[in-house]
Amino acid sequence: MAGNKSRGMARKTRRCLRKAKRPIKDCMSSVFPFAYCHIGVLPPPSHLFHYKGHNLGKMTDSDQDLGALAAAFKANVEIRDRKYHLKTYQQCFVGCEAVDYLLTSGAASNREDAVELGKAMAAMHLFEHVTRDHEFADEYLFFRFLDGDRGSLKIDEVTGKKIEWSHFLAPVGENGAKGMQPSFSDGDLVGLADIDPKDTRVISKVWPMDKYNTTLLDHVHPPDWQDPDVGPKDVYDMVVIGAGAGGLITASGAAGVGAKVAMIEAHMLGGDCLNVGCVPSKAFIHSATLAHGLTKDVARMEEAGIFVDPSSVKVNFEKVMERVRKIRSEISHHDSATRYSKALGVEVFIGHGKFTSPRSVEVNGQTLNFKKAVIATGGYPTLIPMEGLKELHDRMTSCSADAGARPLVMTNETFFNMTQQPKHLVVIGAGVIGMELSQAMQRLGTQTTVLGRSGRVLPKEEPDMAAVVKEQMISDGVEFRLSIKEYVKIELTGKMSESGNPEMAMTLIEKDSSEPVTLICDAVLVAAGRLANVTGMDLEKANVKYTPEGLVVNDKLQTTNCRVFGVGDVCSKFKFTHAADFMARAVVRNSLFFGKEKMSNLLIPYATFTAPEIASVGLYSKDLEAKGIEYTVIEKHFKDNDRSICDDTTQGFVRFRIDAKKDKILGASIVGEGAANMISEITLAMQSGTGLGSLATVIHPYPTTAEVLRQSGDVYNKRRLTTSVKILLRSLVALHK
Repeated sequence: MAGNKSRGMARKTRRCLRKAKRPIKDCMSSVFPFAYCHIGVLPPPSHLFHYKGHNLGKMTDSDQDLGALAAAFKANVEIRDRKYHLKTYQQCFVGCEAVDYLLTSGAASNREDAVELGKAMAAMHLFEHVTRDHEFADEYLFFRFLDGDRGSLKIDEVTGKKIEWSHFLAPVGENGAKGMQPSFSDGDLVGLADIDPKDTRVISKVWPMDKYNTTLLDHVHPPDWQDPDVGPKDVYDMVVIGAGAGGLITASGAAGVGAKVAMIEAHMLGGDCLNVGCVPSKAFIHSATLAHGLTKDVARMEEAGIFVDPSSVKVNFEKVMERVRKIRSEISHHDSATRYSKALGVEVFIGHGKFTSPRSVEVNGQTLNFKKAVIATGGYPTLIPMEGLKELHDRMTSCSADAGARPLVMTNETFFNMTQQPKHLVVIGAGVIGMELSQAMQRLGTQTTVLGRSGRVLPKEEPDMAAVVKEQMISDGVEFRLSIKEYVKIELTGKMSESGNPEMAMTLIEKDSSEPVTLICDAVLVAAGRLANVTGMDLEKANVKYTPEGLVVNDKLQTTNCRVFGVGDVCSKFKFTHAADFMARAVVRNSLFFGKEKMSNLLIPYATFTAPEIASVGLYSKDLEAKGIEYTVIEKHFKDNDRSICDDTTQGFVRFRIDAKKDKILGASIVGEGAANMISEITLAMQSGTGLGSLATVIHPYPTTAEVLRQSGDVYNKRRLTTSVKILLRSLVALHK
């Protein structure tokens, strides 16, 4: 539908520009940057552009052409304060009057074409409806010019073009449900309490500065971004600090219902998910999955009649990482400062926000007064206490260090900066991040060792289900040491590994052993825990309380300052993008519309994207036992599913935890291929109050792996057949002749 709408607008704009004797390229390349592929128009050469008697000379930049058109349009339409329903709208013009001007000036030959010209300018974010409720139309509607009042990209006075990160760089080569929230085990977080909560966050840096990373930064941290001008009497309906998933959704949601919103981001819009989490990790895992199929899963392929010589398959690690950067840069437009300021109506500030009072925030020397505020600053990976670790990490991220001598001591914030493949990676932490990335690295050809303290992997999940993932990773070649008593020290050996990375020696002491163990490696990933970003904002001045675990919030996500709310990792144990999404929606309702949304009512599924995947929703067995709730367990294995047998993906099973007294799903977990997609059907059932027995009546296409959910319902219904019921049913059958 979106494509059809775009093509339709493109055709209309082209038609009206022809009638106005104006070159098509002027509007089309800027208003519809994708339109050439739709309508087959190639950009013409430089041309003369005439508009209402003004010879604008040779124009080579379409933005400049539209800027001239906008300047002439703005100079001639009547702009003044106007009233509607006792409300005054400052410095705006009327749609039908603007259409009159486009006709009398000769820019359009009829009113329909004038409207299309107006829509073309509005699509360039030159103006908008005063409440953003209407598109440009030949009606008595008020519109106002934007003039960069929500923040804008700075224009180079010499070139006349937008300033981008590439302008600062030398050329770089290509190789460069209510009551259904579970409790979570701390797992390998032991020892993090020793870290000073005032400790500054681990600083992430982006490299290499190739075309993909410069595009990313142009979108999410544009150079020389011009903040909106804030007047002394301006008051925002909402100020959002932090532009990760939670902050972006809060800001766009509030602006979408007409609120005046400011959003502040000190680092990169998009937060962890776009920049160092969900997006790059899944792109990375995709390459690892392909490599595994061709190099390690040979027996399975031969069984399917496909014969591959594993020795002929080569992994180009630089290309793998380049693809990660490419995908991240392509997606980054959705979270860009320009999109949020121009298209979504949010005033964007790039800088560090600090509270100056319970109702004001300062950023870049400007004070933003607010009615409500949201803190969505997320969290950050922390370095565990180990001699030498912080020093080596600082050396890696130091701008002054020789690039060839940087030891690969990483967190997830710097992992995706790698360009050279290490020979031996040590991962500290057996949680979600550690397990996903260690398996991917092993499958790409790096020998990987996972370290932990608790003796377990994926401590959120039930042990037998997590064991399925661990067994597969052992089969892949991953080594586990999960009984570490003490991380003693890490130091450089003075040698360079075959990969070209500095070699390191890590000394450990394992439980039940007094002798230290030394591991030689050329890369370390610390994935042992995260802390909330609560320092550096002067929260005390806003009367907002916090702990090392995050903001102190109530069930409505209000902090100790009733005007300030929290969203996402900064205040929740559910450190997932989709959890932050729905927390943000709840906060918009609660803060602006006297809503009564409760965090405890959110039913939040989650998944770990290992192979096989593991996904869960609702309460675990330990939660039910702690609450004293009687329950029964229903399981169905993929080895009994026809599609899984066909696909040779019989590993794993689904487990339902059902109320012992009624048909109510209390929780469920799936371990197996496609688990992350299948958990949504169970989540929907729980959200809607649909019991497992009722799922048995839902027709699923055959053959699909999701049939295990329906088949689990069949198992449950059969268990409900008591001896008395069976006798009665046999009697009824016997009545038929």
